[in-house]
Amino acid sequence: MRAFLIILLATAGAAVLPAAKNLEIYFIDVEGGQATLFVAPSGQSMLVDTGWSGHNSRDADRIAAAAKHAGVKAIDYLLITHFHEDHVGGVPQLARKLPIHNFIDHGESVEHDQHAKELYNAYVEYRAKGDRILAKPGVTIPVKGIEVEVLSADGDVLENPLAGAGQPNPVCAQDKLHAPDPTENARSIGTLITYGKFRAIDMGDLTWNKEHDLVCPNNKIGTVDLYIVSHHGSDLSGSPSFVDAIHPRVAIMDNGARKGGSPSAWQIIHNSPGIEDIWQVHYAISGGKDNNTPDTFIANTDEQGDEANWIQVTAHQDGSFTVYNKRNKYSKTYPPKG
Repeated sequence: MRAFLIILLATAGAAVLPAAKNLEIYFIDVEGGQATLFVAPSGQSMLVDTGWSGHNSRDADRIAAAAKHAGVKAIDYLLITHFHEDHVGGVPQLARKLPIHNFIDHGESVEHDQHAKELYNAYVEYRAKGDRILAKPGVTIPVKGIEVEVLSADGDVLENPLAGAGQPNPVCAQDKLHAPDPTENARSIGTLITYGKFRAIDMGDLTWNKEHDLVCPNNKIGTVDLYIVSHHGSDLSGSPSFVDAIHPRVAIMDNGARKGGSPSAWQIIHNSPGIEDIWQVHYAISGGKDNNTPDTFIANTDEQGDEANWIQVTAHQDGSFTVYNKRNKYSKTYPPKG
């Protein structure tokens, strides 16, 4: 009887313990821009980019809805990969909906036409209301509970390999370098996000040659579990040498119906060794059936963009993770690497 009571009390005690928290990642539909919300086990949040401006606060509303679902009441760290409208445009509208405590950017914009100036100045106005972190390769963003390492920023990339990386990359010989990119894309902040054994990579819109510098002739990054597809799946990024080097198990593409999702970029990922699945925020019209993942793995199939479904990732310290499609409630779990 006494033994039974001890077991009963132990069971009751276990029932009231809080469930272990994990890293949650939301890939928010901002119609071919980027807005990726990371919620660390500590409860701190990091939002990478804010989608477009205008559209009656469409993207800010969608970010706020995902944040509410995640229990996030403020953005602890807002990381702006670069100063193009589909990444920085939504800052003013979002700042009116959620407090933003820390702003992370690569420095001044390198584009100076009138529209670029307006975007940058609007961002700077709101940045002045919080604290700022200037991103440089090798800098760590202090999000409690996860490690966020800057791999590229303002056109510079890591000089030395990360721990455990540095192996020669035989695929480099296949790459043909592009013409130098003078735009903000090549200035993108790229990050490696680590939670225990789980690793995800987000390079913003970093273009082909800069990715090449990170993995050729030696791979400075190592391998990852989750690849947030560079540049929405544009053929200006995502070279074979880069994708092969990071060797992702799963790729998630934040494309729009008619933005990103190029057939050639999709095929590079599809053909990369070790890839298990590609998930997409939208069905890519230009790709057709041969260059899109099955509908089960697509969050938004309506070209008009009225669905606004997100893809959610729940990552565990052992390296396992689950991907969930809000549209059809389908989820798939990827176990720890053997």
